[in-house]
Amino acid sequence: MESLRGRLLIASPVLVDPNFHRTVVLIAEHTDEGAMGLVLNRPAETLVADAVPDLSDLADSGAPVYVGGPVAADSVIVLAEFDEPDLAGVLLDDDLGFVGSGSGDLGEVADGVRRARVFAGHAGWGPGQLEAEVEESWIVEPPRREEIFSEDPEQLWAAVLRRKGREYALLATMPPDPSVN
Repeated sequence: MESLRGRLLIASPVLVDPNFHRTVVLIAEHTDEGAMGLVLNRPAETLVADAVPDLSDLADSGAPVYVGGPVAADSVIVLAEFDEPDLAGVLLDDDLGFVGSGSGDLGEVADGVRRARVFAGHAGWGPGQLEAEVEESWIVEPPRREEIFSEDPEQLWAAVLRRKGREYALLATMPPDPSVN
């Protein structure tokens, strides 16, 4: 399988694992050794300013921490859109990447960032695991930048499916639990 790095995974309705039900995941890395991604549509009630005040300058005022996935839930990952890409620890795209843990002065980094999102934890897959899951549980789609930094994360899953059109748009209208319909 070609690397899914930089692509979105949209959970199919058959994926009922509570960690991934109706999620949209941005794949940050995908190699023969496994894959890592961030769930984009799970804002927590905790604010960045309360949980990691040192990162408040990077995220918008009042921004929530996002639950990036069930792996290493106590670790913090910052995804950002950079005016100055050389400030990124790792780039996913020309100006999209991660703030590195050794990025130096956070004030300087914040000045070189257009927008950022703070995630607690990430999603991870071992060798071959993601490839097997894509066959059964995920819909792959290139991202749009406004989706990565969606202002309405609770509606992101349905919005990306509607954008794909036809049968995918129909999936977006399914109730979370069809058995109660």
